[in-house]
Amino acid sequence: MALEAQLINLGTVDYREALDLQRSLAAAVAEGSKPDTVLLLEHPPTITLGRRTEEGEVHVPDGAEVDVVEVDRGGKSTYHAPGQLVCYPILDLTRHGQDVKKYCRDLEEALAQTLGAFGLVGARIEGLTGVWLESPPRKIASIGIHLSKWVSTHGYALNVDLDPAPFTDWITACGLDGYAFTSMARELGRALPVDEVRPVAAQALADVFGITFEELPSDTVAQIRVAQIRAA
Repeated sequence: MALEAQLINLGTVDYREALDLQRSLAAAVAEGSKPDTVLLLEHPPTITLGRRTEEGEVHVPDGAEVDVVEVDRGGKSTYHAPGQLVCYPILDLTRHGQDVKKYCRDLEEALAQTLGAFGLVGARIEGLTGVWLESPPRKIASIGIHLSKWVSTHGYALNVDLDPAPFTDWITACGLDGYAFTSMARELGRALPVDEVRPVAAQALADVFGITFEELPSDTVAQIRVAQIRAA
């Protein structure tokens, strides 16, 4: 029997605001006052620095309009911008296997299914994180997670239709020097709105994690965001 979960489409949200919302929801999921919840959104241009980011990994040119945020997820640096679908599953993993490696594999599988719906073949590459296209290897999605009391925050970022140049020009993304980054739109040779990919990504998550989504109406989403801002 499928587990019930909430799905919230937030649109474009400041990174710090989304991080505060994740933490608030994670506390509620941990105490049992809210069900598993998945946030789908986009961020304005933002570089995030994971716990394993190394000195010299960030080389943003002067005048670049981008926010830089240190975060508590695993991994190194990555880049977010409009045109990238960001997914933050806030799940109690005691209901989903209680296995960190399995959780990461499940996120990769959900990404692969999403890409497959558009005729793209997502692959895992031994020793490298995220989801790739081959050959040659081109990274199309990043994964970075954080767990507290077996409740997950952070998640994945899928490049739908954005300029991947900042992944190499502004940072050494994910600590990967010399690797290419790409987007679904670039691979398909056409414009691709995030709105077209979002429902496919949600269905892939539902299928992989065995959950049924209740999508919150837009007015409920707005109330959550306002309440979070007031509490800050």
